[in-house]
Amino acid sequence: MEIFLGVDYPTLWYLVVGILFSGYGILEGFDYGAGAWHLFFKKDLSRRIAINAIGPLWDANQVWFIIGGGALFAGFPVMYATMLSAMYIPFMLFLMLLVLRSSAIKFRSAEKMLWWRKTWDIIYFVSNTLISFLLGVVLANILQGFEIGENLSYKGGMFFAFLNPYAIMVGLTTVSLFMTQGAIFLLLKTEGRLHARLTFLLKKGMILFIVSFSATSLYTLVFLSGVTDKFKEYPIFFAIPMLAFLAVANVPRLVSKKKYAYALVFSSLTMMFLLMLVAFQLYPVLLPSTIDPEYSVTIYNAASSQKSLGIMLTIVAIGSPLLVGYFLFLYKTFHGRVKLDDMSY
Repeated sequence: MEIFLGVDYPTLWYLVVGILFSGYGILEGFDYGAGAWHLFFKKDLSRRIAINAIGPLWDANQVWFIIGGGALFAGFPVMYATMLSAMYIPFMLFLMLLVLRSSAIKFRSAEKMLWWRKTWDIIYFVSNTLISFLLGVVLANILQGFEIGENLSYKGGMFFAFLNPYAIMVGLTTVSLFMTQGAIFLLLKTEGRLHARLTFLLKKGMILFIVSFSATSLYTLVFLSGVTDKFKEYPIFFAIPMLAFLAVANVPRLVSKKKYAYALVFSSLTMMFLLMLVAFQLYPVLLPSTIDPEYSVTIYNAASSQKSLGIMLTIVAIGSPLLVGYFLFLYKTFHGRVKLDDMSY
């Protein structure tokens, strides 16, 4: 098997896919979180400011999802096919909600009728909230495993099997984390009465996240078998949950000191460390089988050819600096408080 810097190609591609989806979760997290607060803003002006805070960023942030999905399909086509078979309904709902969310952003201010704006306000709020929830649901189901049998094919058949208690808990935790992330971001982009309103809402969001995160963590430790096995085998990686805990604890401290930029960094680090925990726990498995561990989809039995992975990793090495440079330019250009004008949403 081809080796690069002492690491095999499937492992490197596993890291690439993980980084791409982590970037998507962090950057689109505050977009979805901002939208999940939308109906909590009473005035039309406040809602317009909140939408325009993410206006120049939301469609660019979705690039991470598009590239991540393409990388998953290119690097692990078997995993891509099996997961879509198992998670067909949530993924179709996810795509439909993405279309509705984009339409709400574009069409909300196209007409001045009150009913028109209220309708799109509800669609915008619901789509952002449900997208966040579904992302958590998919993640929880991956952790629990699927009914995967011989030939790495999905054998399950229950229509709403993905909506199990653990998936609902992780979905609610994801919503609360994104809402915390979104409120912190909006505090950096707003001023006046809306800023004061967000200060109040952020406290509620952090309480909701801490409660749901604690309950989900306890459920994971008690009911998910083998969740601590990797840490017993490699104790050094116990640093990851410790760093995640410290990042979570640091967010309220920074918010209380009104250091919102640093609070956003640490809420992003929270998300990053939690996703690292998932990646470490699963590796080298991509989709665990609940029928027989031998039928699990791994980075080795699901990967493309070594030549394909090698070529794609070369493309990643060339394209990554361009992607990072683009986003640095984008966020620097649109830095600062939101000011509405004739071109605003």
